[in-house]
Amino acid sequence: MAKAEKVQKNEFLGTGRRKTAIARVRLASGNGKITVNGRPFENYFPVDTLRATASQPLTLTGTAEKLDARISVTGGGPNGQAGAVRHGISRALLKFDANLRPQLKAEGFLTRDPRERERKKYGQPGARKRFQFSKR
Repeated sequence: MAKAEKVQKNEFLGTGRRKTAIARVRLASGNGKITVNGRPFENYFPVDTLRATASQPLTLTGTAEKLDARISVTGGGPNGQAGAVRHGISRALLKFDANLRPQLKAEGFLTRDPRERERKKYGQPGARKRFQFSKR
């Protein structure tokens, strides 16, 4: 973060990562308001599937109406960012209530998805694709 923010006692922090996206999540008691990069949740993730992915941990644990989330996310694309937000919310929920761990772990929300984009190799057009071979 560019500026140092004071962490309140009733805030729970979590960092989530997916591909090249990084999400920093702050959970605080409230009424279910979520802001991402200063924008409303519905505006930042306009597609229903992305919203559902990002908010899965809150709906699974039944804390969607009890907690407010302030999220800062950078890097990656929409899908990677939604995955990073899901991971960050899950980690923050653990700090909020450690008894939620079995639920979150069973769904796989605490596991960082290790899949990354494979680099392009020289002498070929992509990571695995080869240029057309001509025998004669």
